[in-house]
Amino acid sequence: MDEESIRLNTSYFRAIEEAGGLPILVPTLQTPESLSQLSELLDGILFSGGVDIDPKHYNEEPLPSLGQITPDRDELEISLCRIFYEKNKPIFGICRGVQLINVALGGTLYQDIKTQLGNVLKHQQDAPAHAPTHRVFIEKDSILFSIVRTEILPVNSFHHQAVKDVAPVLRITARASDGVIEAVESNDDRFVLGVQWHPERMFNRYREHFELFRRFVEECAKRGKRG
Repeated sequence: MDEESIRLNTSYFRAIEEAGGLPILVPTLQTPESLSQLSELLDGILFSGGVDIDPKHYNEEPLPSLGQITPDRDELEISLCRIFYEKNKPIFGICRGVQLINVALGGTLYQDIKTQLGNVLKHQQDAPAHAPTHRVFIEKDSILFSIVRTEILPVNSFHHQAVKDVAPVLRITARASDGVIEAVESNDDRFVLGVQWHPERMFNRYREHFELFRRFVEECAKRGKRG
């Protein structure tokens, strides 16, 4: 997304529709009134993948390895995440989305895991998008485990940033074998879940990844109207 266009891979809204939800694409709204109206309209929100998050939002200066940023999108999504969190409406984040959730709720990021962490797996695969290329290890006492029903899940990978310091209201529920955080979720009874991989590119081939969308839609139907 840049200042004059909004782009979203069709696999996101196909996955939501297949799971029984009605996907609505959100434009770059700017006024508090518009954001408030939107939060009343929607039962839940999914934050998709995309470009890097401006490190100013977690009080850091940009490193040379920082990629493209989109200030309008950052401002919009951080505001929406906080609004939906306060309203206790379901929040689901994918790739950039998990990073966005963490930053919006008080956490920080690695601007580039290769230069800041060093000895990491290949997290920007050259394999087809649907192909799993590494594994994540999932905590059994987590929402994520209750959805995918396995402690070890093969995933795809397309990122160079990652969660660093976890927001106080979140907890880590999955890591890769190199220690990179691959999933976080709320540490209370809210449905807030973020994953670092791209299940929308895998859902029509692997049931576990479809179940992430099915649970999100289910939680939206159950919780969304409470706000």
